[in-house]
Amino acid sequence: MRTIEQWLDDYGTSHRNHTNKLIHWICVPAIFFSIVGFLYAVRIPLFGWQELTAAHIALLLVIIYYARLSASLAAGMLIIGILCLWGWRSIAVTGVPIWQVALGIFVLAWIGQFIGHKIEGAKPSFFKDLQFLLIGPAWLMSFIYRKAGIKL
Repeated sequence: MRTIEQWLDDYGTSHRNHTNKLIHWICVPAIFFSIVGFLYAVRIPLFGWQELTAAHIALLLVIIYYARLSASLAAGMLIIGILCLWGWRSIAVTGVPIWQVALGIFVLAWIGQFIGHKIEGAKPSFFKDLQFLLIGPAWLMSFIYRKAGIKL
């Protein structure tokens, strides 16, 4: 199994251009948020009165994936996941269809990503391995951790 450092280094090879990095700082969190939104729209009834969403289950699995790579990274991504759930819950109470908001964010963010990679002159990493779709958010988190002096 590859280490988190190996994943981040490999991901970084196609993310060296300043503009592409900037685009990723906007688009990767937006894509993560939108995917949580799509999954948040899928309700799973429990015990007749409580509901769980597919987002809760997916985020649990994602946090387990991150924990296998780095406990501290998993903790940071857990916070991000909770913020995403809170955001979608806040949007849901407005009555706006969640899937429509998520779709708009998703499409715009992916357009941005492909523009960034066109500028970079490199294909998105997930064309090589789909796990890079989860490494992108971790890559951004690793920059925050380095600035804060937190070890991966």
